[in-house]
Amino acid sequence: MSKKAKKIVQSFYESDFIKNERLIEHFIHPELTLIWNSTTDGLSILNFDDLNDFFDEIKRNYADMRIEISHLLQDDNFVTIRYKYYITTLENPNEEMGIAHFIAIWEVKDDKLYKGYQISQPVTDKDDTQKSYHRVKV
Repeated sequence: MSKKAKKIVQSFYESDFIKNERLIEHFIHPELTLIWNSTTDGLSILNFDDLNDFFDEIKRNYADMRIEISHLLQDDNFVTIRYKYYITTLENPNEEMGIAHFIAIWEVKDDKLYKGYQISQPVTDKDDTQKSYHRVKV
């Protein structure tokens, strides 16, 4: 699949999650399955509608959301990405805060994210990359 799968995943994560109304339909396969392990919620298995609801919730709660990608690797139609979420709240849109670390492995099918395996961990006081999550004035 050349480097197309990698570009698709990268484009998704570099999209404007708050303002892009067509984000889900453009990047997410209608038969999506996302298996998500998080330290706060345990195991969640999401489908297309669940992910759409998740992004609707983000749009309602945050003024902006940015993702910082540190690793992006491809093996055939599988792409592994390591990234961090940064948010600005509606109450304080001038301050950006890092909120979580993520690693995801995506299978790309029909030029869309089809099957994903994701692990997330919130920022803590014991975070070894605490300095990268300091509050940033924007």
